Amino acid sequence: MKRIYTLLVALIACAVTTAQTVDVRIYDAAIDTPTIAPEIYGQFSEHLGTCIYGGLWVGPESDIPNEDGYRTDVLEALKALQVPVMRWPGGCFADDYHWRDGIGPKESRPRMVNSNWGGTVEDNSFGTHEFLNLCEKLGCEPYISGNVGSGSVEEMAKWVEYMTADNGPMAEERKRNGREKPWRVKYFGIGNESWGCGGSMRPEYYSDIYRRYATYCRNFSGNQLYKIASGASDYDYNWTEVLLENIGHRMDGISLHYYTVKGWQGSKGSALDFTTDEYYWTLGKALEIEPVIRRHIALMDAVDPEKRIDLLVDEWGTWFDEEPGTVRGHLYQQNTMRDAMVAALSFNVFHRYADRIKMANIAQVANVLQAMVLTRGQEMVLTPTYHAFYLYRPHQGAHYLETTCSAAERRVTETRSVPEVSVTASRKGGKIHLSLVNPELEKGQKVSVKFEQLKPTKLSAMILKADAIDAYNDFGAHADRVRVTKFEGAKLTKQGLEIELPAASIVTLEIE
Repeated sequence: MKRIYTLLVALIACAVTTAQTVDVRIYDAAIDTPTIAPEIYGQFSEHLGTCIYGGLWVGPESDIPNEDGYRTDVLEALKALQVPVMRWPGGCFADDYHWRDGIGPKESRPRMVNSNWGGTVEDNSFGTHEFLNLCEKLGCEPYISGNVGSGSVEEMAKWVEYMTADNGPMAEERKRNGREKPWRVKYFGIGNESWGCGGSMRPEYYSDIYRRYATYCRNFSGNQLYKIASGASDYDYNWTEVLLENIGHRMDGISLHYYTVKGWQGSKGSALDFTTDEYYWTLGKALEIEPVIRRHIALMDAVDPEKRIDLLVDEWGTWFDEEPGTVRGHLYQQNTMRDAMVAALSFNVFHRYADRIKMANIAQVANVLQAMVLTRGQEMVLTPTYHAFYLYRPHQGAHYLETTCSAAERRVTETRSVPEVSVTASRKGGKIHLSLVNPELEKGQKVSVKFEQLKPTKLSAMILKADAIDAYNDFGAHADRVRVTKFEGAKLTKQGLEIELPAASIVTLEIE
């Protein structure tokens, strides 16, 4: 076992062992700062493992408490997160999915083999109606990924019409299936990972395919589609450059996929059993998304200086080996305080590019990769990543505030480093919210915060920490081992704030 037992004493005590103060400056006088799009806190639900079946959906006849077939516990958990957008049906599954198989009477829907993910046989009981009704229950925007890889232009065009038209043959079919009024569908992806599982295309070829398919995705009955091109993976800057040149403003957004993963061949490492070095390596890999984002944005700025095309990081998060004893291909992994650190550090990066990044969708919402919730039968647990999302809710739709931070950096590879303190701040409704991350495992931080103009008079704060960095929530007695609690380590001063930031912790402060 390689668990980090040496950290227990330091984390329980939350001791501040450094004498040097980290100075943070919040530039709160600016009035023209970009808005942090709520959709940066988006979710992703793919037909993969038990994300849909058993995670979100159990059916109305299930013994598991449900509301119209949706798990009641999961519904309530996601409502508490204020989920702004949900992506579906994939992922790689999207380019194998034929939407007509998932409409009409449940008993008449054909079964299918999910050849992308473990060969699972699905009954299509969760389809278009079930997804869009879920989004209505959650109060979030649906994001549909259309089938380009194995689907036709006609199939995609009719799906859009079926969902969004008031009148016509597709609207009549929808009404016969129980939905009188059309749904409002804003976000529509023209394929997914078209360079890989979505068709193994070259960017030049995909550009032409996009232009063709997008032409027939029309606006009906006042619904305005926001069309998203299948963008690059990680470091493939050529893909972005070609799409910008050949598609240009025919797309409203372009996607980017970036996973915190050890590698695609061989072991990806354990979600639970890791060394101190592996912990810092993971954070360094997660933070490498920032130079990747900068390079993609530089290409976008050269073609689109008015920022009419948005960048959407619509798949991101940690990817480790599947948990032993689980179904191969279902990508079930546990979720520790390390994952929460990755989430918080990633949010801080996304905020810095709020003028261009308008959506991010973590992979995935339930039981897959860096999930919000894990379910087993009638049980559900909230993961540390869920709690990180909860702490960062106040930043949704807020105005981004520039900050400076004097924290040192820990070098973890020749090209990667991790800041000893990472910060982000925003303003909304007369309140400033400041989130701080201390990734250091054995060293607390004393932080001094100053403002340009605010003279704070009121302060409240919440903290996410655990007794070990590999702590996780599990079914049964350990469901709440990692959770958000009230934070008492901050105080007002004449100059601003003083904060005693514990080792391995995430804190959000509300300041008035």
